Amino acid sequence: CKILRCNSEYVAATLNLRGSSRNTAYCNALRSYSHCTRKTARTCRGDLAYHSAVHGIEDLMIQNNCSKEGPTSPPRPRPPAPNHQGFESLDICNYEKSFLYKHGQPPSYQHCAAFGDPHIRTFHDDFHTCRVEGSWPLLDNDYLFVQATSSPVVKGSNATVTSKLTIIFKNMKECIDQKVYQAEIDNLPAAFEDGSVNGGERPGGSSLAIWERSPGRHVEIRAEYIGTTIAVRQAGRQLSFSIRAAEEVARAFTEEQDLQLCVGGCPRSQRISRSECCHGRVAAETARALCKEMLPVEDVYFQSCVFDVATSGDANFTMAAHGALEDARVFLPNAEKLHIFQ
Repeated sequence: CKILRCNSEYVAATLNLRGSSRNTAYCNALRSYSHCTRKTARTCRGDLAYHSAVHGIEDLMIQNNCSKEGPTSPPRPRPPAPNHQGFESLDICNYEKSFLYKHGQPPSYQHCAAFGDPHIRTFHDDFHTCRVEGSWPLLDNDYLFVQATSSPVVKGSNATVTSKLTIIFKNMKECIDQKVYQAEIDNLPAAFEDGSVNGGERPGGSSLAIWERSPGRHVEIRAEYIGTTIAVRQAGRQLSFSIRAAEEVARAFTEEQDLQLCVGGCPRSQRISRSECCHGRVAAETARALCKEMLPVEDVYFQSCVFDVATSGDANFTMAAHGALEDARVFLPNAEKLHIFQ
């Protein structure tokens, strides 16, 4: 059943329609879509995607006053079989376009963050507060390696903060050379370790790029070739990390790469109860009042903020939690998952 090919051709034909002739071109695309589904009718008889496409076309034709007879979209030039070489040379370094072409629908995304004490929000929306002193991998897959190094927030404290982040973008055929990004407290560079700001000399080098959102405070790295965006921030004396990654990329790892805080959260032996906050350097009520100003919803970001401010006595931790929430607002594919309550 070739229904996905019909879907992707329709999506491609309607992707950039604008201007006065939009409706005519849209009706042409719908007629082509209908013609394509009719050609697959025999092999797709029991396929749900086929039946929903057929009904969807009828509805769209009625809504847009399209006649069933008339011109169709000019056929898209087909890339040579079997390896789609024509398409790949053009767009292999744009993950979203490539995925849409292959699957007829946009990719799914996942979000992970590490901020404050550190608190980890995993790709699966689990939320842990961790001890994790020393260096721990946040991600370790076929495309990315991200390591966070933590040290005690104050001498003798169980609580730790991220003091260094190392991000390795592994080299990928014609897209990018391997690039390493390293941030430390008071050193948030707007370039990779080799001084470059993109993926290098390869044809798709511009599909990896760094932007400085706020000098010394907020850097964003966009990796279009793997459908991934990363934000690195500094608030007070700690670093935070947020990522929006294509699901396929987040899952591209083997059983040996099993320790990834973004995937499994922190190990049980390293978890801290946030109720321990009440024996800190600042009274819990004072911490709550400070956090409430930045985080009006009393979710896990608010609870984490209270824990951090009470434990460390540093009001800058309100900015860390607020920054993580803002990143989640931008990165989360499903806005309903923004606030987690425990």
